[in-house]
Amino acid sequence: MDGFELICEVEPPTRPDLTKVRHQIGVLSPIADDFLIPDNHIGRATVSSVAVANEVQAMGARGIACLNSRDRNLLGLRRDLLTAAAYGVEQFLFVHGDDPSEGGRTSQLTVRTMIEETRGTSFPGCGPFQVGATARLGKVPAWKAEADFLYVQVSFDLDELLRWRDSVDLNIPVYAGVMVLASAKMAQNLAGLPQLAIPDALVEAVERDRDAGVDAACEQVLRIRESGAFEGVHLVPVSRYRQVAARLEREL
Repeated sequence: MDGFELICEVEPPTRPDLTKVRHQIGVLSPIADDFLIPDNHIGRATVSSVAVANEVQAMGARGIACLNSRDRNLLGLRRDLLTAAAYGVEQFLFVHGDDPSEGGRTSQLTVRTMIEETRGTSFPGCGPFQVGATARLGKVPAWKAEADFLYVQVSFDLDELLRWRDSVDLNIPVYAGVMVLASAKMAQNLAGLPQLAIPDALVEAVERDRDAGVDAACEQVLRIRESGAFEGVHLVPVSRYRQVAARLEREL
């Protein structure tokens, strides 16, 4: 894609069965440059993102393991880094993590301290880890600007994304977030979040035709690529990954 990277997020399993995640990887492989594996992202236990990243790599792609500070203390992070080194997983995205549905937060680590700890960790025969962070559409703290790459929050407004990109001076790869609205219910739920401005017309379109969410996301990916403002896109296809893969395979 002419240097433009498409990072596809997969849904990690909540049961000890990797069949579905393998299917996602297989379906999305023709369009994806890399795969991002979330970490207990809905406040429920999932198979380790490091283990799934290893599965991705066993299927011939590169896996990026997401780790959230919510569920970790220092020893837990060191265990994850050791496991990643054993598997050959070298890329991480560190996030704060939403509040869990139960169990509370460990509160020992922050994204910043996780980056610092990882940067200070090395293992014989394993290359240095690459670590990324996430950012909202506002000022980017200096320590995040020093990460290896940055993922920007999902936005349904390309003009807003471009204004933000022009407002920040970053010398690292920046990936714009694009999410598929998979259903009318999902669109309505997300529309209530203050950090996500979803156009009413898009919500109404998804209510009439659930494929409208797929079409809008794929068009957003293509427009972001054409803008030249970002190194790539972090695409969240959720349950519509088959339709997204089919559409983008024709367009890219």
